[in-house]
Amino acid sequence: MERRFLCDEMLKRLGRWLRAAGYDTAIAENGETDAALLAKAVGEGRLMLSCDRKLAEHRAAQGHLLLLEANSLDAQLHEVDERLSLQWNYRPFSRCLVCNTPIEERLASEVKLPEEVAREQPTVYWCPRCEKAYWEGSHVRRMRRRLMELEAGR
Repeated sequence: MERRFLCDEMLKRLGRWLRAAGYDTAIAENGETDAALLAKAVGEGRLMLSCDRKLAEHRAAQGHLLLLEANSLDAQLHEVDERLSLQWNYRPFSRCLVCNTPIEERLASEVKLPEEVAREQPTVYWCPRCEKAYWEGSHVRRMRRRLMELEAGR
């Protein structure tokens, strides 16, 4: 069964890295109550990730919450990896980092892109929901390296 996550507002950056690795990761919207977040995690079969100790007091949290101790992003990445033994190269860059939707390969000519990107990239990846384009630039290469380092860090 595929692992699915729900990160609370404090763990947005961690949530984006989980998406980059290819995991279906919802990120809490501003102002959602603890009860609503836990109900969403349970209803959608997600493991909720949080640093909020109050969440652990909810009865619904049992079996649906991983309470993290770490505060920095690096420490959170390592703690999640240590506790869940994740594959950081699970399905890299298969989900939109913004909205979590699976992305699709498209011809560069079908998507509005900066001219230099359209000239150099015959294909790009496209989010059909938020219409964001992704391509193999230096930012993606740095992120791929980071995912490989996380994978090798065990």
